[in-house]
Amino acid sequence: MDLDALAAARAAEWQRLGELSARRRLTGAEADELVARYQSASADLAEIKSTAGRAPQGDVVSTLLAAARLRLTRASANPLGALPRFFALQLPAALYRVRWTTLVIAVLFVAVVAIVAAWVAGDPALVAALGDRAGLQYYAEEEFTSYYSENPAAVFAGTVWTNNAWIAAQCVLFGITGFWPVMVLVQNAVGVGTAAAVMFAFDRGDVFVLFILPHGLLELTCIFVAGAAGLHIFWAWIAPGPRTRLEALASAGRSLATVAIGLLLALLVSGIIEGFVTAQPWPWVVKIGIGALALGAFVFYMVFVGGRAARAGETGDLSESETGTPILVSG
Repeated sequence: MDLDALAAARAAEWQRLGELSARRRLTGAEADELVARYQSASADLAEIKSTAGRAPQGDVVSTLLAAARLRLTRASANPLGALPRFFALQLPAALYRVRWTTLVIAVLFVAVVAIVAAWVAGDPALVAALGDRAGLQYYAEEEFTSYYSENPAAVFAGTVWTNNAWIAAQCVLFGITGFWPVMVLVQNAVGVGTAAAVMFAFDRGDVFVLFILPHGLLELTCIFVAGAAGLHIFWAWIAPGPRTRLEALASAGRSLATVAIGLLLALLVSGIIEGFVTAQPWPWVVKIGIGALALGAFVFYMVFVGGRAARAGETGDLSESETGTPILVSG
């Protein structure tokens, strides 16, 4: 087949298909014409694929057909109507994709925290290097716990939420660099380990654990998920598989960016717990139980709801009808 000859012969028809697809309103006759030209262009595309595989002419027709398909199938609707699919399918499927990476990050994070805490707390010289003894003692006995109650609960919860949401968003959005999520996770692990070392050095280790666990169970898990999502985006760029790097990166970016949106809500919950629960004079079993319940709900949503969505074919990415089919793959 002479593709150039076919393109020259069909140029006017393809151009008309593009014009009709771009119109906001169609008459009855124009709608019928759009359907007819869509069917004709589909036949042209099938012929191009069967004889030449991927070709520039096929890419042009594929893009036109994607636009026409959206024009034929789209309907005016309340944007809120997309929320059920997002929360029932797209978001849990995206979280499910990073479940094992999240687990590996969690194990490594806890290991780094334990190593740093044991190393620093076990060496008086390292503890002394962190500051003067009076200042460290004040931190361990007063400042660490007063941090959770020195501001109004609502203000504190909002501040914590925005800070953690920004950290999570950075891990996802800058994940393509590869080093950014790792840097954020290591910095946080060293920071938590150092704080633990100071608390244990002044025999306040139990206070550290009891004040961290209520909100930290969910909060840290969200940071682990964000780091995993960012690293998956980086890996899509490094190892795209049969797709081009641009295709792989676009698909991973679309699907895993939904993780950042979902984490905003999860971190809001952990912020509320940190602001309204952690500092309360309640039994520790109640406060830690609330944190464990929040973490359990998140894990259930990620693993069980996400697994069901994944088995139904969801990846967290947009559907083909939403993204179009700009590139053909022969075979």
